[in-house]
Amino acid sequence: MLRRVLLSLGIVIGVLLVAVVGVVVGDSQAFEMAGDVTNVEYPAADGTTLVGYLAQPEAASEPRSAVLMVHEWWGLNAEIAEMADILAEQGYVVLAPDTYRGRVATTVPGALALRISADKARVDSDMQAAFDYLASLPNVDATRIAVMGFCYGGGVALRHGVANAEIVATINLYGDTIDDPTDFGALLINGRPVLGIFGAEDAQIPVSEANAFDAALDEAGIPNEVTIYPGVGHAFVNPHTIDEGAARDAWAQITAFLADNLSG
Repeated sequence: MLRRVLLSLGIVIGVLLVAVVGVVVGDSQAFEMAGDVTNVEYPAADGTTLVGYLAQPEAASEPRSAVLMVHEWWGLNAEIAEMADILAEQGYVVLAPDTYRGRVATTVPGALALRISADKARVDSDMQAAFDYLASLPNVDATRIAVMGFCYGGGVALRHGVANAEIVATINLYGDTIDDPTDFGALLINGRPVLGIFGAEDAQIPVSEANAFDAALDEAGIPNEVTIYPGVGHAFVNPHTIDEGAARDAWAQITAFLADNLSG
């Protein structure tokens, strides 16, 4: 009897594994590639040609403040390009870099596979390459560049703010956090401000983690705003929601934070 139960359990697990693998493989075959929305290229440290989406405001005589905007775990897709366009309407030059080097997921298993397989050291190096490209643009003031990211990209943005002393302000929207006040790197040296946006119903980044992040920033003496919006979960800020409710309030907080910290 026990043997039959174990055999049945093994069959169920096997079927589930095959299903998950099938979804991931199917996702990789039916990808909406990052190249479908990208419009700029720049070199990586290893010589690879990287791509991104560059959104620009109307032409102006003076160099503009700029923002690096990092995509969610889905990859660089049309939704992030739209968010970059919306932010560019505020007068910023916005670069959304492709940290997955061409891959874009359309299913949760596919997105999870991309996130797990994205080497942090390589992603961080590619982020520096994106910053260098953005800072080199003639219509960008290289002394006024912020970094922000959503979900997976929130954690990537925070890591870049910690690593790059030239970043003026960092925004983490419900991404991985830091709870050790000695681990803030360049933020500790420069006292550059940090904005954290989180949802009270978020199962991925719980309130306790957001509070620990807030406390660590305070203990480190880093200027910060950490807001936990009630009644919303993960990934609540996107092009379809920023005109209503908590997402509207969060987007207003984001634009005010950028205006305060990127002004000439």
